[in-house]
Amino acid sequence: MDTMNGLKRTDYCGTLNAEFVGKEVTVAGWVQRRRDLGALIFIDLRDRTGVVQLAFDDNTDREIFDKAFTVRSEYVLMAKGVVRERSSKNKDIPTGDIEIEVKDLRVVGASETPPFEIVENCQTSEVTRLKYRYLDLRRPDLQKNILLRHKITKITRDYFDENGFIEIETPMLIRSTPEGARDFLVPSRIHNGSFYALPQSPQLYKQLSMVAGFDRYMQIARCFRDEDLRADRQPEFTQIDLEMSFVDVDDVMNMGEGYIQRVFKEAMGVDIQLPLPRLTFKDAMERYGSDKPDTRYEMELCDLGDVVKGCGFGVFTSALEAGGAVYCITAKNAVNTLTRKEIDKLTEFVRGIGAKGLAFARLMPDSTASSFAKFLTEDEMTALLNKAGAETGDVVLIVADTKKNSVLSVLGALRQEVAKKLDIIPTDKFNLLWITEFPFFEWDEDAQTFVAMHHPFTSPMDECLEYLETDKAQVRAKAYDLVLNGVELSSGSIRITDPALQKRMFTLLGLSDEEAYEKFGFLTDAFRFGPPPHGGMGIGLDRLVMQMIGADSLRDVIAFPKLQNASEPMTECPSPVDTLQLDELGIAVKETAEEE
Repeated sequence: MDTMNGLKRTDYCGTLNAEFVGKEVTVAGWVQRRRDLGALIFIDLRDRTGVVQLAFDDNTDREIFDKAFTVRSEYVLMAKGVVRERSSKNKDIPTGDIEIEVKDLRVVGASETPPFEIVENCQTSEVTRLKYRYLDLRRPDLQKNILLRHKITKITRDYFDENGFIEIETPMLIRSTPEGARDFLVPSRIHNGSFYALPQSPQLYKQLSMVAGFDRYMQIARCFRDEDLRADRQPEFTQIDLEMSFVDVDDVMNMGEGYIQRVFKEAMGVDIQLPLPRLTFKDAMERYGSDKPDTRYEMELCDLGDVVKGCGFGVFTSALEAGGAVYCITAKNAVNTLTRKEIDKLTEFVRGIGAKGLAFARLMPDSTASSFAKFLTEDEMTALLNKAGAETGDVVLIVADTKKNSVLSVLGALRQEVAKKLDIIPTDKFNLLWITEFPFFEWDEDAQTFVAMHHPFTSPMDECLEYLETDKAQVRAKAYDLVLNGVELSSGSIRITDPALQKRMFTLLGLSDEEAYEKFGFLTDAFRFGPPPHGGMGIGLDRLVMQMIGADSLRDVIAFPKLQNASEPMTECPSPVDTLQLDELGIAVKETAEEE
């Protein structure tokens, strides 16, 4: 093994080009590939900026040439030489016009044969790649993602600093408070039997920062939630968190969309037009069946209630008579793709998410095939298809139910499923919009009562205060979400700072004065001492990067992520700890029935 022996890197591999011809450079990196042509040896050397070709020929010192012959994939090299024009150019890489005629070569790190090839779009199983994540992260596509993430965090700090925000770190060990998900608990050795929680968000501390007079707070904050994972969830994640004093809804939203415009322009070269579109929660649900709609494609929901009322099809009329709804989506030019067999699959899909069934009409050139046409008159069928905006070649898919919310949410999911089958979702568009005026309460079918839809410090809209006790379904919140291509990027609200209103809200949420004080007393105490009006939002950094690069999973934009079961193969965590540690904490591990 060689030493560096005073050899210092002067340039990164991927930064070299024709302007460097004739100059002496020193590069360092990993061997991507070695090609032995007898009298010629070429080595592709890779670092985080790209690849450059090292050349060894008859003019190379024999000792250097022989050393080049011994290197293998993923060896770590330092090479000093003169940049020259390549005789055989490679247009597939930025450095393809030049190569380095090597004068000095050091092998500063040997490598065993890696368990998988270090290439873009590696097809090795994810578990294997995560077990050797430090190798996986050498892949150019993953390095590109992590470097973009770094760039985005720098733009983030610059933008908010220029707008008067102060970066304040909040604690990692906090009191466990109800915020919607399960807390990760940390036992205290000093306070035996008591526990810290890892923060689900810095919510309460950033509000306390407003009380403290730091009127504009920002933090790139680590957050933790012990919940079931999905492609866009991890047990630990990063949030761009902000809070502002003396503001209303528009102030916070304008600040947020200004940030989005800036980060897309500087990180991606993409122009985002402002102001961003806004939809109320009610309109979003009725048009798209989702509070985070993907607006890159059409296929909006259509209310058929007025044209099927009183028709001969009992599925439609019974749903309407029970106070429900009949809605449809129309898939344009889909008759060849959505065959009867495919519609049967879609029927099973909607049944799996709560629908009783799926009615359809396929408008073929010579006829219309429908699951319900025999129950309708010709005029009724014509009116239905006209209302649905259906033409020859289209497929109309209809859901009816006694609960309107169920109809909307089922069709929203079906809309996404059909769009994927039709392959009509553009991959080069970034459709952003705000969803506003969320319901303050939502109905819990199991408990048969209204429950809070947001954290308990979210302010209701002023005009809804009179309905808090009498008609919870009418109460809307000063809450807003930022949505990108069907993914929720951000959630925020204006906060309650009036102690009387806050007490009223706790009562409505079923918390006694004692319970409310036990859980949130430190914040309500602070609000006795002149709290400024304030509001804020949190933007998911991981989700933002994921959407910007079109990744399929958060694991593609996080350096050391967890698997679906919240484990990490590389370090094999979570793991048991020894009895001495547990005894110090006063904890006994109880086996589950499955383990027994």
